[in-house]
Amino acid sequence: WQQAMGSHTAGGSQAPPPPPAAAGGGETQRTQYPYVTGTSVIALKYKDGVIMACDTGASYGSTLRYKSVERIKAVGKHSLIGASGDLSDHMWDDGNSLGPKEIHSYLTRVMYNRRNKFDPLWNSLVLGGVKKGPKGDEKYLGMVNMIGTHFEENHIATGFGNHLAIPILRAEWHEDMTFEEAVKLVEKCLLVLLYRDRSSINKFQIAKITAEGSTIYPPYSLKTYWGFSHFENPAQGAVGSW
Repeated sequence: WQQAMGSHTAGGSQAPPPPPAAAGGGETQRTQYPYVTGTSVIALKYKDGVIMACDTGASYGSTLRYKSVERIKAVGKHSLIGASGDLSDHMWDDGNSLGPKEIHSYLTRVMYNRRNKFDPLWNSLVLGGVKKGPKGDEKYLGMVNMIGTHFEENHIATGFGNHLAIPILRAEWHEDMTFEEAVKLVEKCLLVLLYRDRSSINKFQIAKITAEGSTIYPPYSLKTYWGFSHFENPAQGAVGSW
């Protein structure tokens, strides 16, 4: 808090009063900045279920501090959850029997409630699952962010992926994709993010969930190519003093 207020006091302006004291005599603290964070999560529905993917890096500020953080977990018996944002705010679950739609609704209430208390959980959560319903096996994919904004979709990307991967998914996704086709599409998105997102690393994890259950595959790397002309001379043709 003192660091955040330093720019006000240095200029001579009056600093705001300190936060109220807690019942135990200390100061009430709220998370103001996420410190150790994970980047984009990609997820989409395919013919038999839902596939989800992300890298295993975690950044301490702008430093890629941790290289083997798994951000996709099985939740209950019917769902997978992938998380972007602050690692300390991630919420995992035990072996409950709730369906993906119910878990998504619960997470939406939790995130919106914390936002209303000005004590948000600094995450974007992707929830995918398959559960038997009145029409047979029903696939579900949704997301919720740190202020409680939530939606369902056939394909979802958080973080940088919301800008760079969504156009690819809109152009190439179709409902009857096989698992192999879904993997290729997800890997294409992950490569684009690796090339363009400084917080991404070349160590990825893919998971799937079907009516038979969830499978989280071991991390692996993708073949990359850094010889593109724009990578070799990124400032060529740029306008400005940089």
